[in-house]
Amino acid sequence: MSERVEALVERELLIWVRKSAHLTVQEAAKKVDVKEERLQSWEAGETRPTIRQLRELGRAYKRPIAVFYLPEPPKDFAALRDFRRFADTKAGILSPKLQFETRRVQERREIALELYQDLDYEVPQPPPQVSLSNEPETLASNIRDLLRITRDKQVKFKDVQEAFNWWQSAIEKSGVLVCQATDINLSEMRGFSISELPLPVVVMNNKDSRRGRIFTMLHEFVHIMLRHNGLCDLYEESGLVPEKQRVEVFCNRVAGAILVPKDDFLLEEVVLDKKPGAEWPDNDISKLAERYRVSREVIVRRLLIFERITVEFYRRKMKQYEQEYVELRRLKKFEQEWFPMPHRIAIINAGSPFIRLVLDSYYNKRITASDLSDFLNIKLKHVGRIEQEVLGGR
Repeated sequence: MSERVEALVERELLIWVRKSAHLTVQEAAKKVDVKEERLQSWEAGETRPTIRQLRELGRAYKRPIAVFYLPEPPKDFAALRDFRRFADTKAGILSPKLQFETRRVQERREIALELYQDLDYEVPQPPPQVSLSNEPETLASNIRDLLRITRDKQVKFKDVQEAFNWWQSAIEKSGVLVCQATDINLSEMRGFSISELPLPVVVMNNKDSRRGRIFTMLHEFVHIMLRHNGLCDLYEESGLVPEKQRVEVFCNRVAGAILVPKDDFLLEEVVLDKKPGAEWPDNDISKLAERYRVSREVIVRRLLIFERITVEFYRRKMKQYEQEYVELRRLKKFEQEWFPMPHRIAIINAGSPFIRLVLDSYYNKRITASDLSDFLNIKLKHVGRIEQEVLGGR
């Protein structure tokens, strides 16, 4: 009986979803095992697919079923003008996986806004807007106040995982959705952001190191505060046009200053003991990186900014770290940290605030169990473990 229930979807959404998946009518019909004439009839508004057929369309187009129930086709997604990648990656056509990930993130944001409205919840206010005219060190100090991080709290993180969790939670509390991509090649993307308001989004690549993801979060967070769209490149000497280069240098500078505050850093004993321009042994750099739970790149960049090392030394160390990082990527060192348990994938992909919102909507009977499964992209049998981990004792 349920298979004959029509899905009340608009023809415009059916057409948009198929075209955004870059499929012809012929290709789409073959994927869902229906005749072309039937698919054309759905898209013409003459007939409607059943719920079962709509789910087949969702699988074929790699879209959650909720997308078909949006009030109208969303605007074309152009947020990938903002993303961080490695210097050895050439710009070009995005891979199908990355295109799919950007669509999924955009849809997740749209779903969240709909759920906020249905629940009559207030949408979180975004972080305040800033500009490139702000002094980076002062702005970083203000952002630390906004995120409520102190030096004592930061140096007491027991490990990088705790530091990562804290920074993510702090950014989420500031009115930003934080997500992670789990199936994108690290050489193609380290992170990107959606600056649309309300509810902007920061996305990181889960295959990156935790220290790298922490920096990416804050780099993209600064982009959101700038309300600025531009290529987010890890390396500042990458041949970007001057305006984009200026933005990247600014975001890197502020992100580094958030993680390693100037006043605290310059009072570190190891910094005070070194003369300006001195050669720094790797051990001293690593100790500072461990203290602040950041990468060595962040430490040498801060040393360069405060003229504690020479430009030549900085470039030499950055080249060394890049080569070491490439080797770790080749050995899949970071990927070995990742164990793909279904409920963990869902939590990492969507982030805890989005999951809480979906669960609240389900508890309040605003969405069905099927919707819950679609929104979290997970089978219902895993929801209990998600509830236990995200909600704890609730």
